Amino acid sequence: MPAYNKLVRDNIPQIIESKGKKYSAKILNDEDYIKYLKEKAYEELDEYWASGTDGEAVEELADLLEVIRALAKQHGSSIEEVEAVRKDKSVKRGAFQEKVFLIEVED
Repeated sequence: MPAYNKLVRDNIPQIIESKGKKYSAKILNDEDYIKYLKEKAYEELDEYWASGTDGEAVEELADLLEVIRALAKQHGSSIEEVEAVRKDKSVKRGAFQEKVFLIEVED
């Protein structure tokens, strides 16, 4: 039986069962949940990095966004609040639309 030891989406156990397979899982406490959400964010970012097409990239970005939503909730916030902070920072510091690559700053 392969060992995965990772956070999975809520319906994965039912999908495994529907294929006639057995599994073992547990419900995480809040501390471990945040830890494994952070690991999942890296996993999804790596998968985005490895994506070869625009479609694959969007798929991985959607996965990453799902992790961000869960993390926001765990930190007592919401995706809407995260978006409000993003907009405020965009107004104050700009976004990443103009593709500016800073090389150096003279002292």
